[in-house]
Amino acid sequence: MNAIFKNLKVVELANVLAGPAVGMFFSEMGAKVIKVENKTTNGDVTRSWKLPSENPKSKTSSYYCSVNWNKKVVFADLKNEEEKKKILLFIKNADVVISNYKKGDDIKFGMDYKTLKKINPSLIYAHLSGFGENSNRTAFDIVLQAETGFMFMNGTAESGPIKMPLALIDILAAHQLKEGILVALIKKMQTGKGANVSVSLYDTAVASLANQATNWLMAKHNPQAIGSLHPNIAPYGEIFPTKDGKLIVLAVGNDKQFTMLCSILKINSLLKNDLYITNSNRVKNRAMLFKILLPEIKKWSSKKLIKAFIHKDVPAGTIKSIKEVFQNKNALKLTLKGKSSFSSDFLVVKSSIFYITH
Repeated sequence: MNAIFKNLKVVELANVLAGPAVGMFFSEMGAKVIKVENKTTNGDVTRSWKLPSENPKSKTSSYYCSVNWNKKVVFADLKNEEEKKKILLFIKNADVVISNYKKGDDIKFGMDYKTLKKINPSLIYAHLSGFGENSNRTAFDIVLQAETGFMFMNGTAESGPIKMPLALIDILAAHQLKEGILVALIKKMQTGKGANVSVSLYDTAVASLANQATNWLMAKHNPQAIGSLHPNIAPYGEIFPTKDGKLIVLAVGNDKQFTMLCSILKINSLLKNDLYITNSNRVKNRAMLFKILLPEIKKWSSKKLIKAFIHKDVPAGTIKSIKEVFQNKNALKLTLKGKSSFSSDFLVVKSSIFYITH
């Protein structure tokens, strides 16, 4: 475990995914993270989000474990003055507080920035909201994916809108809040002053639209549901079956890579065809290009073809299940083992995967 923040104390008043993911980042970095859970509701709601295969008597779920590794858990009822005082003592000498209260609840419980700043002037208060600080609208990830264009773009014309198979907006918001806290910590080192850091899931989602946003803002292209295909590049996102029944996906990003692709598949005649000689033409004619590539790729076994692609620097990958992903030793290197303060075994994926060397 990295101990960069071994002298940092974080109090986590958040639950579900985004806020706890930020807390786990700091726990991985060596910080002391105290997670406060509501004892009147049996704690973080994700404790009950169990798969049918999970132990119904367990106090945790695999979902809960994904973002709560290595934290000290304290159950409290903030409506109880004695229990609230205990939490305020934690906050009094904390460096960071992470919260995701609905509008007004932070004030109701006396856990808002203005109140906590009085007992800890140098506190960094990091708050996550759904649709902004002034909205009391409940925000679950699928709602954000719907409201910010992600579901509209995802899927195919046949499937209709599809949610991405994880709470991506929460994860992105966690990264945004993490960055805000890190900037606030730098500011605190320079000035000794705390800060109020605020991130909304809605703003995060819109900001994360990236090139799909500029495709509209600059080119008035309204992105449609085209599956895994890339609107600007071809062949990119096309999926092909191989001789051994595996599926591979191509991500050919430039003319040199396309040349290498044609060389490997022995279809160099395409390089003299105006329909495919440039990327813009390949995008226009991607359906015909797909029909040409399909039988050629099917002649290969997946391992041989991927090996050839890697050798010639043609970006491509085998589509793998989660089970297959964690059969790879490189993926297993990114996991963390341990026990929580309530003795549940954890086996989770790291949230911080950068490496700092001297």
